Amino acid sequence: MIAENLTSITEFILVGFSSQRKTQLLLFVVLLLIYLLTIMGNMVVILLVQFDSCLQTPMYYFLMHLSGLEICYVTSTEPQMLAHLLAGNGVISYSRCAAQLFGYLSFGAAECLLLAIMAYDRYLAICQPLLYPIAMDRWHQMQLASSCWAAGFIFGAIYVGCTFCHAYCGPNCIDHFLCEMPLVLKLACDDTHITQTIVLVLAGFGILIAVIVVLTSYVVIVLSVLKMRSVTGLRKAFSTCASHLIVVTVFYGIVIFTYVVPRSETSSDRDKNIALFYVVVTPFLNPIIYTLRNKDVHEAVAKVLRRGGFEPK
Repeated sequence: MIAENLTSITEFILVGFSSQRKTQLLLFVVLLLIYLLTIMGNMVVILLVQFDSCLQTPMYYFLMHLSGLEICYVTSTEPQMLAHLLAGNGVISYSRCAAQLFGYLSFGAAECLLLAIMAYDRYLAICQPLLYPIAMDRWHQMQLASSCWAAGFIFGAIYVGCTFCHAYCGPNCIDHFLCEMPLVLKLACDDTHITQTIVLVLAGFGILIAVIVVLTSYVVIVLSVLKMRSVTGLRKAFSTCASHLIVVTVFYGIVIFTYVVPRSETSSDRDKNIALFYVVVTPFLNPIIYTLRNKDVHEAVAKVLRRGGFEPK
């Protein structure tokens, strides 16, 4: 009887945004379009870095990994969202919920660490130019990028293990469009205080380390840049850092607000809107932010167009 009660839930029901069929179909079309553009935009970045020799630098190597993480991140969440919108219901199995949770938490944690590595890379390039070729050779690039992916999977496994070690015997309704860890834990039938403490400490520690690396790197960069007498050098330094700073500010701001700041019991709609932003909008905007004012990427695109018989103006 005890075993039967502990395993009584085999699926969860995601409430989503709306129960109106027209709204669901409209959301399906919009989200499908954004998803396809996100995959395409990040794939373009990866292909350009792979095949253009001018982009074979540490900065673009890490940018390529960031784009790969973005593709994995949106693919771990958006196809399931689209399927629910198309079907008109949000039923998700226990195992699929665990897989979704593992996917987006793993790739999100890896991205958090990778953004810190990218800030450290900019620090070395601007403040330690003589040391940079040695400190950021191909082997060190691979080590740093692989460490981010591995650490992300470890964090994801810990989060999922902590979440699904509890008994879920009802209710099974989640007021969200994806399996958010705090909301899943609320449905547990046993005490989750220890798990919540572990998750909060791990998330806080990971974010703190990453933020310290980013802030320290950019404080030193700003101090070094202010000492430069060359206007050209100033512009180049700020131009290479501006895009990363925008992405870092948005990413860490949303993560801190979502996983560190305590949630209100009556803010489900606000939480959904915030989640929609970091699950859908941010991965779509990141490749645009990084390439919009990047002359190296513009030149790489121009080369590709010329090879295809197009002559950009």
